[in-house]
Amino acid sequence: MDTSWLADNWAQIRRRVDAACREAGRDPADVDILPVSKTFGPELIRAGVALGMHRFGENKVQEIRDKSAPLADCGIDWVMIGHLQTNKAKDVARLVSEVQSLDRLELAEALDRRLQHEGRAIDVLVQVKTSSEPSKYGLPPEQLASFLNALRGYDTLRVRGLMTLAIHSSEPTKVRACFRLLRELRDRAVAQGHDLTKLSMGMSGDFPLAIAEGASEVRIGTAIFGSRPHPDSYYWPESPGEA
Repeated sequence: MDTSWLADNWAQIRRRVDAACREAGRDPADVDILPVSKTFGPELIRAGVALGMHRFGENKVQEIRDKSAPLADCGIDWVMIGHLQTNKAKDVARLVSEVQSLDRLELAEALDRRLQHEGRAIDVLVQVKTSSEPSKYGLPPEQLASFLNALRGYDTLRVRGLMTLAIHSSEPTKVRACFRLLRELRDRAVAQGHDLTKLSMGMSGDFPLAIAEGASEVRIGTAIFGSRPHPDSYYWPESPGEA
């Protein structure tokens, strides 16, 4: 299958991220891109691996489970970015290298139990709710300090930073305020002795604003892979994805 469009999209998004870094006075080497492959099938992910992608973000544990077997030879690091139920901890502990949506102690306990059973440790980010939208998940900002202190008791969970989803708005000032809040919360936590180097924030539609506010990683899906297919089926785009 022709994957030239994917290579073009990948090159273009890398150029756009680099340009956003330069505009913000930042070194492009300080901002990583996490390709978000949710709803796209193994063939397309394999094509991404051939282009140099090795970490892929997914929203559902079921998709990671379905895709990991046919892609076992690719050395992929699966990153869970979607809301996570505690009953999925077993599969996460077995298959995932990083969870970016840790938002409650019950989930931390479930992951720790399963990871101890697997003899593994994984990186985690605490998801913080920085907007008032009911559809958004995340820990309330005022609970972050106590939550981070509680996480010190779980050796299997390496807390690396924070993650957020910004408000869905056409007003840049409102979107940017969400990213600014996450950075300020991170800086406050660092001052309190927590080693948090990672800020995962920004997606295809708002990543320049996130970079301007200090993102260390942006989660990019449609700008790399194109418009998403129906959620119940995997898809290989027959035409160039939107960038």
